[in-house]
Amino acid sequence: MSSSRTIPVNGIEMFLLEQGEGPLVVLCHGWPELSYSWRHQIKALAAAGFHVVAPDMRGFGRTSAPAEIEAYSIFHTVGDMVALVTALGENKAAIVGHDWGAPVAWHAAMFRPDIFTRVAGLSVPPPFRGRGRPLETLRQSGISNFYWQYFQPPGVAEAEFERDVALTMRTVLAGRGFSDPSAHQFVEDGRGFLHGGVAPRPLPNWLTEADLAYFTNIYTQSGFRGGLNWYRNIDRNWELTAAWQDAKIRQPSLFLAGSNDGVITGLIGAKRVADMERVLIDLKAKIILDGAGHWVQQERPDEVNAALIDFLK
Repeated sequence: MSSSRTIPVNGIEMFLLEQGEGPLVVLCHGWPELSYSWRHQIKALAAAGFHVVAPDMRGFGRTSAPAEIEAYSIFHTVGDMVALVTALGENKAAIVGHDWGAPVAWHAAMFRPDIFTRVAGLSVPPPFRGRGRPLETLRQSGISNFYWQYFQPPGVAEAEFERDVALTMRTVLAGRGFSDPSAHQFVEDGRGFLHGGVAPRPLPNWLTEADLAYFTNIYTQSGFRGGLNWYRNIDRNWELTAAWQDAKIRQPSLFLAGSNDGVITGLIGAKRVADMERVLIDLKAKIILDGAGHWVQQERPDEVNAALIDFLK
């Protein structure tokens, strides 16, 4: 069984789940998730001979959530992972990220190849730094209702999601979410991100009522502001990473996603999947699991575990 503890890291208190002995593997979750999202991987990787650590990322769950929006830049989130490795008494680690955790993992490998010797990203391809600020580019393209834009004004999305946390988690994980490519990621005026929520429906076979209750309980306590602040640094991250324009990731790497993940089925996402070898110089495998959606490590744990263990060994 995994154990939990909270440790001081990079000026915040970080909650983590931990299991196993051996080479260190750090698992970075995305939005709106928690270290619990890796519950199937922690056990399997520990059994395969690894020291596995899955933190609640900055602003999520039981980890500190600084009030300032500026405290959620890519430098802060990668800095947390660097400090976490040191706090655990190690100087090397493999890093794996899903959703927002994937950009953390990719940038950690790019910024600190001396520490992060292997990198795997789930759902979100490696960074391609565009010619302009992402939010500004959206506006110039005539787009004003992409969900990134809806998340920008502090308090708006928080109010929607915190009105009924149980319904929010059920809708995002089992309904609205990103697992159905037809569930577009644009927010209609007056309807909100949740599109009014969904009627109670049977959960998918990979998500139990107990799982949903866990997420709901933690988010009821933490709120959603910390995680949303990651989105409020999208343009700032573009500015901060100017020195890494066209940088490559040379460590062994792995990409894995579901074929029905809305993140990779759009025009931009599909192009990034096709072109990722331009960034990932030593890409060991590009795995697309047929029929899987966005929450791939929860939906298809056996296949994800097998791919990660094969890659990490």
